[in-house]
Amino acid sequence: MADAGRPDWVDDELFPFESRFVDIDGHTVHYVDEGSGPTLLFLHGNPTWSFLWRDVIRALRDDFRCIALDYPGFGLSTPKPGYRFLPEEHTDVVTEFVDKLGLTGVTLVGQDWGGMIGLAAVQRRPGVFDRLVLANTWAWPVNGVFHFEWFGRVIGGLPFRFLVRRLNVLVTWFVPAGHRRRKLTAAEMTHYRRALGTPERRQASAVFPGRVLASRDFFAEVEAGLASLAHLPTLIMWGDADIAFRPQERERLETTFPDHRTVIFEGAGLYTESDAPEEFVAALRDWWSAPGEPRTRPAHRDAARGT
Repeated sequence: MADAGRPDWVDDELFPFESRFVDIDGHTVHYVDEGSGPTLLFLHGNPTWSFLWRDVIRALRDDFRCIALDYPGFGLSTPKPGYRFLPEEHTDVVTEFVDKLGLTGVTLVGQDWGGMIGLAAVQRRPGVFDRLVLANTWAWPVNGVFHFEWFGRVIGGLPFRFLVRRLNVLVTWFVPAGHRRRKLTAAEMTHYRRALGTPERRQASAVFPGRVLASRDFFAEVEAGLASLAHLPTLIMWGDADIAFRPQERERLETTFPDHRTVIFEGAGLYTESDAPEEFVAALRDWWSAPGEPRTRPAHRDAARGT
């Protein structure tokens, strides 16, 4: 592939999709748009990009239209000058992206920050989205909760932000730690490192941890709008070895979306779609074929492989 704007370090075998670019309010936003059928919109968290979804997209594109974008400053997207990389701003970009592509009948597939940002976009365009798939995420303020206070203050503090910008520690530490089932290859890690390859580029990932607490007002708006989405069929997929999101967050999502099915990936980490991609795909396909059967169950590795 020789997509304009696609750097040479992107391996066409690891990321075998056409890179597309669209102008969104002065940002050059990179995305992939593969397959045909019902539309799945994949939204990533921190410090990842659409590369995170590659195995899932490869498996689903025969039956679904799979769209995954990179927020400005992440992956292959370029922000306009003055962009602050706030989740509120990313929501604006995602909303305009949905409008610009004229998407309808969309299923949100959001993980980590992608769940929060995606749910905010769904609230802004309720007629566009029909279903929700939420993986290891949240949708409300967490100020006052020690688990998140520690993360927001320490990881989001000035000294750690310096380390993120200078040494890319979020990629070096957090991406491997978020994979508990398998060890990422050197080539995979290169794709995460190169996407945030300069101190200036890493500002995007450095901002997110502090916003866990600082974006309280935005989170409160998302929380207030959840009731309007409670009727949507929802698949909750959860890696139970995640140190970031715990059973409490999963249970609150289950309460928020009564028409849900929960699938628990035993021993999987934060990046469930990359840590257990075969089970992720199998669970989504099974739910899609029979969405009206709410239940909580573990995902079995052998069953996901069809053996």
